[in-house]
Amino acid sequence: MIGRISGKLIARHPPQVIVDVQGIGYEIDVPMSTFYQLPATGTDVTLFTHLLVREDAHLLYGFATEQERHVFRQLLKISGVGARTSLAVLSGMSINDLYEAVAAQDSARLIKVPGIGKKTAERLLLELKDKLDVTVVATAAAGAHSGDILNALLGLGYNDKEAAWAVKQLPAGSPVAEGIRQALKLLSKS
Repeated sequence: MIGRISGKLIARHPPQVIVDVQGIGYEIDVPMSTFYQLPATGTDVTLFTHLLVREDAHLLYGFATEQERHVFRQLLKISGVGARTSLAVLSGMSINDLYEAVAAQDSARLIKVPGIGKKTAERLLLELKDKLDVTVVATAAAGAHSGDILNALLGLGYNDKEAAWAVKQLPAGSPVAEGIRQALKLLSKS
């Protein structure tokens, strides 16, 4: 699995970019939310990636944040939702908007995304209700340190609910390293 790509951004053709890593150009499909955050062509870039292996192709998808990649992977787990639909969702709405729509079970927000009809929107809301913990957005919005601590816990393999619970227990404004240490202690006790 290719988890991260760092190199020079050499081409931008929405929704695809090409990143040169020591002479090898990786074609990476990105959601528009990531595309708009990319630096100018010719500069260094780092993307979190997901490699999708199919019978006829190996496809690489890139994301500006680990949280975007996490949501992309959760969307892929839903029956009938493929990579293109997942990219469309991430391109059509922010992560916060998606979490809010799931929390409110608001299919109207998802229907506004091109390629998402009423039935698909309802299926997404139903399936994501259990896969995404809506408290994650509130926790990440509480501060940059909380978001960094949350991403570290998710990267260590804890699920949304465990990570959000642990971050909520921490004092506000905890330094990242200390916050991670305290959160791991809390999670080991639970």
